[in-house]
Amino acid sequence: MRVYELAKQLGVHGRDVLLLLEELGVGGRTASSRVPPEYLDVIRVRLGGGARVVTPVSEGKPKAAAAAPAAAAVAPPAPEPAAETPTEIAVAVEEDSYTITIKPPISVAAFATALDTDAENVVSAASSLGEEVGESDSISAELAVLIGEQWGYTVNIEEPEVVEVAPPPAPEPVAEAPAAQPAEKAARTPEPTAAPAAPPKRVVPRRVAAADAPIRPPVVTVLGHVDHGKTSLLDAIRETNVVAGEAGAITQHIGAYQVEINGRLITFIDTPGHEAFTAMRARGAQVTDIAILVVAADDGVMPQTLEAIDHAQAAGVPVIVAVNKIDRPNSGVDQIKQRLSQKNLVPEEWGGETIYAPISALQKVGIQDLLEMILLVADMREFRARREGPAEGVVLEAEMDRRRGAVATLLVQEGTLKTGDSIVMGAIAGKVRAMMDDRGRRLKEAGPATPVQVIGLSDVPDASETFRVVASGREARGLAEKQRVVNRDADMLTTGPRSVSMMELSQLFAAGEVKVLNLILKADTQGTVEAISDAVVQMQTESEEVHVNLLHSGVGDVNESDVSLASATKPTIIVGFQVGADTAARRLAADERIELRRYDVIYDLLDDVRLTMVGMLEAITEEAVTGRAEVRQLFKSSRIGTIAGCSVVEGRVFRGGIARVRRRNSLVFEGKIDSLRHLQDDVTEMTQGFECGITVAGFGDFEAGDIIECVEQREVRRSVL
Repeated sequence: MRVYELAKQLGVHGRDVLLLLEELGVGGRTASSRVPPEYLDVIRVRLGGGARVVTPVSEGKPKAAAAAPAAAAVAPPAPEPAAETPTEIAVAVEEDSYTITIKPPISVAAFATALDTDAENVVSAASSLGEEVGESDSISAELAVLIGEQWGYTVNIEEPEVVEVAPPPAPEPVAEAPAAQPAEKAARTPEPTAAPAAPPKRVVPRRVAAADAPIRPPVVTVLGHVDHGKTSLLDAIRETNVVAGEAGAITQHIGAYQVEINGRLITFIDTPGHEAFTAMRARGAQVTDIAILVVAADDGVMPQTLEAIDHAQAAGVPVIVAVNKIDRPNSGVDQIKQRLSQKNLVPEEWGGETIYAPISALQKVGIQDLLEMILLVADMREFRARREGPAEGVVLEAEMDRRRGAVATLLVQEGTLKTGDSIVMGAIAGKVRAMMDDRGRRLKEAGPATPVQVIGLSDVPDASETFRVVASGREARGLAEKQRVVNRDADMLTTGPRSVSMMELSQLFAAGEVKVLNLILKADTQGTVEAISDAVVQMQTESEEVHVNLLHSGVGDVNESDVSLASATKPTIIVGFQVGADTAARRLAADERIELRRYDVIYDLLDDVRLTMVGMLEAITEEAVTGRAEVRQLFKSSRIGTIAGCSVVEGRVFRGGIARVRRRNSLVFEGKIDSLRHLQDDVTEMTQGFECGITVAGFGDFEAGDIIECVEQREVRRSVL
């Protein structure tokens, strides 16, 4: 039985079981470790099916204590003898939360005692976060918050009192400070330096809520290589067939879903695995709390698997490895663990901290264990966010719908988003006219960690753009206009790698140094536009002879304006990904002979663009020796000149071919076979064993014994860039 399973059975927190195991001398365990069978009865008796209470141990008190002393530790500030210690640490252990309250300075030894661990473990944790400290040193409040999270504690920093400025005999004022604390804090509220609610800065670039903010659902991003079963896993969790709706059974853009597991909500983000969608995988990793790395047991670690690991580690989020397709006969779970251990994802059973969950998404094997692991990590991390106030968050995806207009998939990170709110996201403003969840149900409001589709925007925003709610539509439009000015100025000052000026292209084309493939790209979502554009630019680096000029890219169907632009810059191809073309655009394209290409799978689009580039490459001239003739006798003609009487000794010689005259293995002359005669007849070619007369244009200095090689030149179309 695992630790979290036993804790769930007894109705206590997993940390209670871990603490008791350490007391019993069985340390080094994590919540997903197995409990030794001989300790099961002891733990059941000690915990008794209820919550366990731990009192402060800063004065050497034992861990197990009565409920009354623990209640005093959790109670509001009151005169306590412990207030005289330089570092005040109060530990409150309840059924659902662990809280430590600290007043700086924070010594490593005292903090380790509060965490119920050794000081060397605190030093090691600080080192992993980039801070080098000793066991006798003090640590900053920010570092204490981060280390506390690793042990499953919420660390609150108590601001130092102003009374510290008093004369040296400080014990009495410090002891009286807790009683006067509420009034003093109320008097100092207007001062910005005394605001105790300011959250400490985090190392990772994610939002950090105050310690007293409500618990929110975890945001879980599913990462991995293409076709390793990410969407099938979500399909098993949601019990709906999403893969059948994906072209080519490959996720084309981000899907955000919220599911209820055991009465608790989890937000899942599914990211594409195809190599062209690097930016979308990175975006998914940046907004997540927990990363699920899906690896196929029969396919192993692939390039996008390693890339997904890099994204998750760069974002600083915990990784749970889901080894999928374990029902396949050639699955190798241990090989995957060995390979991923080289990327610092060491399994728990090997002494590491990474949870591995063997699953089969199609057979729905191991899914419940994986979900338990997700909830376990969420319990240990205690993700929090404020619910009150205006909403803030990030744009996961956006598209142009022909009926609803601009539609954006948003992830609310703070506050509550409501229907009718005025929002601004970069250079785009709008009003939330309607909000839907992932199943299309209308919502009136959405709290933290909730993904929603929103309509009512003025245009399609960029994916990964942040959004926030403002007081009015006028303010939103004003902020958006300011951002548009900033973007326009930045575009004028920078020259991106996507295009070269038309004058430069014309000069290169005229000089024969480069050929140009003009493209107009339209796609269903903004993230897809970015992914395909990046892939096309990357493809351009494969060839120096063909330049891809992305004239225009956008979201929505191909319209008449796109065709007009293509007509003015021929030759141009219009490429549409999961979008159509309106009637006027198709009619104009037929009149102007503009090619419209539509695709549903990313592979097909990129392969066709590559083949088009290959078709524009200059053909390669190849030479092949078709035959050889030996000069036996010379004949003079006043009209023709010197005629070489030859015998074809190999292959064939033909009129018009390239003749290379060799004498004693040295090249004497190279020219064109001007005439070829057999007896009195002109012929086009002669084969081995026949005699013929050969004249070569511009050459008549033959000698008996010379060898005439006949060479054929052929142009071969290139098949690769």
